[in-house]
Amino acid sequence: LGYAYVAYRVPFAASVMMLVIDVLQSVPLFAFLPAVVLGLIALFPGARIGVELAAVFLLFTSMAWNMVLGFYQSLTTIPKELNEAADIFRISRWRRFFVIELPAGIVGLVWNSIISVAGGWFFLISIESFELGDRDFRLPGLGSFLAYAAQAGNMQTLTAGVLTVIAVIVLTDFFVWGPLIAWSDRYKYGSGSSQRAPQSPVLSMLNRSSTVRRFRQKYLDGMVEKFLSLGDERNSQAAIPAAQLKTESSVPKSKDKKASIIALVFTILRIALIAGFVCAVGFASYHGLVLLAGVPKATWILLLKGAALTFGRVVLALTLSLLWAVPVGVAIGRNPVLGAKVQPLVQIAASVPATALFPFILVGLQTLVQSAAGAPPINIASIALMTLGTMWYVLFNVIAGAQSIPNELFEVQAIYSDRKRSSSWLVARWQGLVQAIRRWRTLILPGIFPYLVTGVVAAVGGAWNASIVSEYVMHRGEVLSTEGLGAIVAGAAASGDYMVLLAATVVMSGMVVLTNRIVWAPLYRMAEERYRLM
Repeated sequence: LGYAYVAYRVPFAASVMMLVIDVLQSVPLFAFLPAVVLGLIALFPGARIGVELAAVFLLFTSMAWNMVLGFYQSLTTIPKELNEAADIFRISRWRRFFVIELPAGIVGLVWNSIISVAGGWFFLISIESFELGDRDFRLPGLGSFLAYAAQAGNMQTLTAGVLTVIAVIVLTDFFVWGPLIAWSDRYKYGSGSSQRAPQSPVLSMLNRSSTVRRFRQKYLDGMVEKFLSLGDERNSQAAIPAAQLKTESSVPKSKDKKASIIALVFTILRIALIAGFVCAVGFASYHGLVLLAGVPKATWILLLKGAALTFGRVVLALTLSLLWAVPVGVAIGRNPVLGAKVQPLVQIAASVPATALFPFILVGLQTLVQSAAGAPPINIASIALMTLGTMWYVLFNVIAGAQSIPNELFEVQAIYSDRKRSSSWLVARWQGLVQAIRRWRTLILPGIFPYLVTGVVAAVGGAWNASIVSEYVMHRGEVLSTEGLGAIVAGAAASGDYMVLLAATVVMSGMVVLTNRIVWAPLYRMAEERYRLM
């Protein structure tokens, strides 16, 4: 939240900060392994806590970026009238954040949190069970359990593990995501909530509870108001007459001196941290360039060829995701009754680690298609796995976008399109189709466009990362791989070839950043300028 807010408030730094996010989300998960794992193991020698902290950090890298992108997009599309009203009423920056800016991103944050957790489940196997050179790391957990079952080809054990994951997801949806989705509906733009607003038994029980109501009235409401008024004190001091300020200046200044010293210490620490960070980045960049200088020309050619093949799979996976996720996401987002039934199933499907499904996908494909040499159809399986790691970013962002469209706009559109229908069944059907196309072209697509761009950007980064676990898979003790950049990254990490791993990471990051700058950045600007609500 803080990173996205700073980028929103400091326009000249936004382009650099978003470029950093583009780079970070494009860096393959396995590229973090050597530095993070070996560094933390050296920091905690002989203790498992180093590997545990590395796993937590790697999970963070697979979950954080789409939330930053989603919240930044929500901030940049806040209606201008709200900001103008806040300026007129002299609302402090502190209060404005909690009453205007944070609520504007609540819907997107909830849905992006769901897909972030689903992304964490997707990479859980790779994070809890991985090889680094000649060392094999396994942490106790569902991820390593599923990895062991998948590598052994034990379908019975694998099914039991997947069912356990599903049970955890169902409980999480009922007690966490369901209440949050229903609660976030109050932060939609418009004059009121929909009559078919999302419902949650847990949230309804909490709203009806007299104990919760008394606690909120007695403690929480006052605490929230005091918290929000923290920034108002600065505004009130700015409005104090000069004569009163002069009188108050006679008060002893010992407290002011103490505050100045504390501020100076924090400033020095901040400068030291920035300088240390710059030195660390410079040191790492220098050694990285030295390492890259030793990469043979033939290896660069192989990497570029693999990047082209993986890029084709990314485009195909993204196209397949868009074809079904956009209409389904709009249907779920605009119909809370349907959403209440389908959303838990979608969450389950999104959260089941796709790599755990690889044996089932492979067996199913083997019954449908075989290559001429009789080898397993790993090429098709890799595209299927990549699609499973991509489509949920698009789907959940489209759902959030469809939910954020004010109901009044649909009512106005219905009024102006309510014309006399023909008595002919065929003509009436044609009129209905024309109206549906007009509704999508003039209301739905413009309404979801900012969220769709955010989902696609996150999906592209996710697809490149998913290629690592899609193009290089362990199955029954055998490595199944297809030609591509993801397979090169995974193979280099497994063999400990850090020179090739670094070169492949640079190529993959360059591909993602180049695509974002050429294609998605102009679409982001279009979303901010043309497709904001007001």
